[in-house]
Amino acid sequence: MNMKKVSSMLLASAMVVSLTACGGSGGGDSATGGSAAADGAVTLSIWSPTDTEGVEAWWVEKINEWNAEHPEIQVSREAIDRSDSYAYENKITTAVTSSDLPDIFYVDGPTVSYYAANGIIVPLDDYFTQDDLSDFVPSTVAQCTYDEKLYAISATESSVALFYNRDQLAECGVDVADIDSRTIDNPLTWSELAEIAEKCTTADHVGTHIIMDHGEGLPYALEPMFISNGKDFVSDDGSTTDGYINSAECVETTEYLANLIANDYANIDPIKDEFLNQACTTELGGCWEISTLQKSATFDWGVTYYPVSDKTKKAVSPCGDWSAAISKDCKNVDAAGEFLQWLFNTENIATYAAAIAKPATRNSSYDDPAMAEYAEGPLALIVEQLQNTAVPRPRTPSYSVFSTKYAEAMTNIFSRAASDHVVETDYIQSELDSVVAAFQEDYDMYYAN
Repeated sequence: MNMKKVSSMLLASAMVVSLTACGGSGGGDSATGGSAAADGAVTLSIWSPTDTEGVEAWWVEKINEWNAEHPEIQVSREAIDRSDSYAYENKITTAVTSSDLPDIFYVDGPTVSYYAANGIIVPLDDYFTQDDLSDFVPSTVAQCTYDEKLYAISATESSVALFYNRDQLAECGVDVADIDSRTIDNPLTWSELAEIAEKCTTADHVGTHIIMDHGEGLPYALEPMFISNGKDFVSDDGSTTDGYINSAECVETTEYLANLIANDYANIDPIKDEFLNQACTTELGGCWEISTLQKSATFDWGVTYYPVSDKTKKAVSPCGDWSAAISKDCKNVDAAGEFLQWLFNTENIATYAAAIAKPATRNSSYDDPAMAEYAEGPLALIVEQLQNTAVPRPRTPSYSVFSTKYAEAMTNIFSRAASDHVVETDYIQSELDSVVAAFQEDYDMYYAN
């Protein structure tokens, strides 16, 4: 394993803005290696980021429950603060280079391929059979698979949908009933979204919101636009972006998005909680916005499906979340696998998903009373997308390089559109070509056969 590569790539990964957190409970020490305790019990250690009070309490309850029922395998967990966005990844970097990783640690979905390709995590196929995996939404299995092997497993998923302010739409002359009636087989098209954005751009608010942040939020939230228009970011085998992100289809998709900025229908730097504060009428927003809106919105709002290209009408939606993996330094992989089998059973996933307010990855978890609120309304729409149109971000060990360069290129394109109020095809092509160059240099240097 190339340690220089490990350090540089984990630092790049740390710079990727994670949109979802799979938090932890405050319990336990940071012992690593699955060592045997004095009484002969195997001890397993877990690292994962800290999270909300409800999720922390879930971890305490579950670890205590496991330890009481399995005296032969005792589990502890270290919850690592990510407030500076670097602490967690830096801790992993240090542990990789010193061969001192915990037995189990959590990784963000699109980085699974990197950890797998570099031998930092081990396959889980012996612990989750195909029958088990058939109960998980396909996008989760795909995101956690590299080179046809399962390397991680997740309890929750995420998604992005189109939120809309019914009050502002009605004031601007948009047919609200039409938007309310859309189905997964008949979502809004790009041209319809642009028309709505134009009508709803006033002195008080812009028509739409397309920028989640200027980091990982850009590829995460916008990739479905590109796929719907005919080309993904990266080849299926994860080896190249040439002919993909810089293709005519991707240039066309970028032009569409940049025109929303150039025409002032969307802001290059949206204010915090732009939709909640009624500063935009529609928003490509994450599923986690639903709980916030339910608690705090003072207006009539709705959620509809992710928009589709007029050309293909192909429905696609984002997905991905933090996942558990067994490290290369684990001395008792079978014990760790047994624990993960239990931790990710139907009931545990249901209660975890309820605690963190995200969709569950197991279909059977929705039969649990803890997931009752997902049976109808906005949350049911999110689940419908995950089960039918979700596509994971590219599975390539060079994803962090791609993400960073893509975010930089799109920010440059959007910034020029905002300042010049025109969209230049040649400039877009040049910026996307630069993404290809950066990706290919990294992949060819470290991963090409």
